[in-house]
Amino acid sequence: MDMDKTKILIVGGSSGMGLALARRCLDEGASVIVAGRGQAKLGAAREELGRPAALETAVVDIGREAEVAALFERIGRLDHIVCTAADIAGAYRLLPEIELSAAQKVVESKFYGPLLLAKHGAPTLPANGSLTFVSGIAAYRPAARGAVVAAVNAALEGLVRALAVELAPIRINAVSPGWVDTPIWEFVAGEKKDETLAAMAKRLPAGRVGRPGDIADALHFLMGNGFTTGTTLHVEGGHRLV
Repeated sequence: MDMDKTKILIVGGSSGMGLALARRCLDEGASVIVAGRGQAKLGAAREELGRPAALETAVVDIGREAEVAALFERIGRLDHIVCTAADIAGAYRLLPEIELSAAQKVVESKFYGPLLLAKHGAPTLPANGSLTFVSGIAAYRPAARGAVVAAVNAALEGLVRALAVELAPIRINAVSPGWVDTPIWEFVAGEKKDETLAAMAKRLPAGRVGRPGDIADALHFLMGNGFTTGTTLHVEGGHRLV
């Protein structure tokens, strides 16, 4: 994909896989807008990425429709939209311990958010543009404490298939990562993050857990491949096999 003169919005691009994708797109000559809820994290991402002439940041809560609409009114034309955002704090709990407010945050960030990005973002895209979202292995290998995340990931993939039909020829896809070493694991495993990831690495056919760059590669592919739509691309080291 020729990134020169390409304008890309990456929601959730201030850390992890979104940040890795932003770095790659900037390296290839794209103009990138990194959006997220926290001004401090966006500022840190801007400093880390550099490229002030090609990089913008935007504060937005994608669970709030007015903010999403205002974002697209401000930034105008785009070529691609990617969303890696996920608010799962407090969601990994056994059923008796789940608080509805935590579950609602997951739904807002991983389902309503993508829905609103598609609603207000699709009109800014060309016919060969794309929207790409991130679901996850929990939809295929659910575990105790992960019911909410598993359900929302599955719902997002259903949304992707439906939007690929409704918004055609704009392409709509998802990447489903396995276990990836990103800051989100601090919410999932806490102090046992390294121990938990190391144990999974021994189980996986790939022999390791994922890195942010692995998912950035997959997102990059889906942006650029003009014959892929309505698809979930699994990048999980063989996790579905074990």
